[in-house]
Amino acid sequence: MTYENLDMTNEWDKTFPQSDKVTHEKVAFDTNFGHTLAADLYKPKDVKGPLAAIAISGPFGAVKEQASGLYAQTLAERGFLTIAFDPSYTGESSGQPRYMASPDINTDDFMSAVDYLTCRDDVDVGRIGIVGICGWGGIALNAASADPRIKATVASTMYDMTRVGGNGYFDEQDNAEARNAARQAMAESRTREAKSGERFRVGGVANVIPEGAPEFMHDYWDYYKTPRGYAKRSLNSNEGWDATGTQAYADTRFLTYIDEIEAPVMVFHGEHAHSLYMGKAAYEKMAAGPYAANKQLVIVPGAVHCDLYDGGERGFIDWDMLATFLDESMR
Repeated sequence: MTYENLDMTNEWDKTFPQSDKVTHEKVAFDTNFGHTLAADLYKPKDVKGPLAAIAISGPFGAVKEQASGLYAQTLAERGFLTIAFDPSYTGESSGQPRYMASPDINTDDFMSAVDYLTCRDDVDVGRIGIVGICGWGGIALNAASADPRIKATVASTMYDMTRVGGNGYFDEQDNAEARNAARQAMAESRTREAKSGERFRVGGVANVIPEGAPEFMHDYWDYYKTPRGYAKRSLNSNEGWDATGTQAYADTRFLTYIDEIEAPVMVFHGEHAHSLYMGKAAYEKMAAGPYAANKQLVIVPGAVHCDLYDGGERGFIDWDMLATFLDESMR
C-alpha cells in the first residue's frame, strides 16, 4: 500500500543501454513524510536466495534515468539487488509543490528506501548499503550517521549541499554579508510566489555556458545537455529547481556526526573534481573519529566531477572495485 498511485512510464527512457544480465521493474515505496517515491529495481538473473541490496540516488537535481540508474544496473550485474529512486518532489515521485528539496526530507528518502528493502523477501536485511552521487553523497553520509541499518556507504563525487548552500562554492561566500544578500533574494522570491500564486523555476544547466564561467560548468553541460546524460524529467537538464526550492539547505549543516558512523564508508572522488575539497573534508572528519579504520578516500587520477557520474570517455569508474568494497563491507 502506498500513499499515492504514481504515473510511472514503462518505457525504457534511461541514458544508458538496458542490460541483458539483470531484470528490471518499476517499484514504489512510502516515506515518513507522506511521499511515495518511484524507483527502478534491478536484480541479477538466475541468482537464488536473499541478496545484498543497495539503494542509490543522485546527483542532486538528477533523476533515476541518469547516473543513479547506471550505478544500480551495473552493481546488479555484479550480484546485488539495487534500487535507483527519484527523491521527493522530483522525477516520477510524489510531493507538492514540485521541484523542492529539504535536508530532513531528503535524508529520510534514503532511510525510507532502506525501509522498503528490509520488507522484501529477496533481500538479506543484514546486508543493505547505500550509494549517493554528487549532492546525494553528502545526503548518504547524513543518512548513514542516523541509521545503523546501513552497513556500507559510498559517497561518489560528493557535494555537501549544506556547505555550498551556506558558503557558496569553495567557501567564497562564507561571510554574513553574502549570506544576508542570499537570504534577501530568497525572501523576495518567496514574496513573489506568495502574491502571484504561481511557482517559478530558476533554470537548470544553461543551454549556452557564458564566457568566463568555471570549467566545471562546461563539465555539467557536457553531461546534462547532451545525449550522454540528458533526461526529460531531470531538473538539471531542463528548468531546474523551484525558486525557493533549496532554501533550507542554506541554513542547515550536514555531516555533524559522520565521525560516529560505525559501518564502512568510501568517499570516491576525481583528482580534478572541483568538489574534491568537500569529499576530503568529509573523509578527514571520519578519519579523525573512533571508527577510522574502515573509512576510505579513493581519488581517481585525472577524473573531473562528472566523470564519476558515468565513467566519462576514459572509463574512470572501477565498478569491480566499488562492488568489492560494498560486498566485503557488508559481510
